[in-house]
Amino acid sequence: MTQSPVSPHRPAAREYDGWRAQLVWWVAILIVANTLVDTVVVAPLLVLPQMAEFFGTDQSAWLNASAILSGAMWAPLLGKSADVCGKRRILVLALLVGGTGALICLIAPNIGVFLLGRVIQGAAVGSVFITVVYIRQVFPAGVGMTAVGIVTSGSAILGIVSPFLFEAVIDAFGFRAVFVVSAALALAAATAVRMFLPESPVLAHGRVDVAGALLLGLGLAGALSYISLAPTAGWTDFGLLGLLLIGFVLLAAWVVTALRTAEPVVDLSILTRPVIATLLVVVLGVGAYQALLQLIGIIGQTAPEEGLGYGLAGGSGSLGLMFALSALGAATGGVLAGWLGGRVDPARTLAGGVLIGTVSAIGLMVSTASFLPAVICVGFLGLTAGAVVTSGFNLSTTLVTEEKQGVVAALVQVMLGVGAVVLNIVGGSVLSATTAPGSSTPSAQGVDLYIVVMLTAFASATVIAAWIPRRAHRAPAA
Repeated sequence: MTQSPVSPHRPAAREYDGWRAQLVWWVAILIVANTLVDTVVVAPLLVLPQMAEFFGTDQSAWLNASAILSGAMWAPLLGKSADVCGKRRILVLALLVGGTGALICLIAPNIGVFLLGRVIQGAAVGSVFITVVYIRQVFPAGVGMTAVGIVTSGSAILGIVSPFLFEAVIDAFGFRAVFVVSAALALAAATAVRMFLPESPVLAHGRVDVAGALLLGLGLAGALSYISLAPTAGWTDFGLLGLLLIGFVLLAAWVVTALRTAEPVVDLSILTRPVIATLLVVVLGVGAYQALLQLIGIIGQTAPEEGLGYGLAGGSGSLGLMFALSALGAATGGVLAGWLGGRVDPARTLAGGVLIGTVSAIGLMVSTASFLPAVICVGFLGLTAGAVVTSGFNLSTTLVTEEKQGVVAALVQVMLGVGAVVLNIVGGSVLSATTAPGSSTPSAQGVDLYIVVMLTAFASATVIAAWIPRRAHRAPAA
């Protein structure tokens, strides 16, 4: 690792312990960079019907899932590249690649070209974990964890108003306007990062194992594609089974090469028990949150008067209020977890976050027909999500040396996607198997079982997280 102690090689911000105007400016730039992820993942959801009609397909899941799944493919390569080549340099590259993908989607004449653009656009998803590692290595230690919470959660505040802004743009210019906004934001963010942010002083010696990164990334994408799309296309669909088999073969090949390569894209030696435990908590905690948010989208559109035993529809804007409170809770939880993590321990804030999720799931179970209690529970679930994401990044980067922080943060990014995909599918399967008699509507028993499954995930994550503080050994600072 190369990290010169001479001051000219260090960002000026490292000379101080507290907040300065310069740091606030850098945080604002990084929030804008992370907001690009919303334009990649969230905004296209608003125009899925229009895109499906334009490209003449009924497989709308592919149109959005492609970018999310490609984020898992890009993450290992971007993480190792950031450690070797520099965090700012790779962040700029990821933003520009994401913008290029948006332009391809903008001009795509058919679904094949469009999906190619979405896969390329997925590189922007990697900007989140790169901003985390950048902060941990450039910002003063006294404010670093708090800044991580602000940057990872700041886009949640913008997420409250962005759907309304996108709806106005879409109404005026059509569904392709989503990709114009995404490309413009990518260019603006990349320019700001390149012009105003210094490079991280921490670089790892070595090279980037591109072949290993492709094996790992494509293997993950293949396995996650099967899990994500099989509920719609069928678990025994021949094409998807072939995709799953290819994914497993590529992952097995990656393990073999990682054991034989001197500098693999993911050094298996960093997978200590505390790191693995942290990744498990992230998978279970964030996955359970995303799955319960999916459930809220269902019962939030069901009126109690329908007599199904659940229902939270309370008039115009009630569903929007619940999602807005979830976003606000996520922003609050992220900032609070970052602030507490820097003063107490990110392992304890991680445990506290999933404990809040456990209690919130219990509260939601007894309030699926009571609007106000359910809204409060949804707000606390958002708090859980913000705390788990921020603490997961903060804790994982303290468990390895600085020159390996990019790789371990990339693994956290992958686990965020894995948790959301797997537990959403599990929840959907529970609802499909427990519909009301003579109807395709979920039954009250199905909704209760759904919440019990996610409650179990939260409770398991809480037990694992409580074990981490006694086992975790912080890596020495470089």
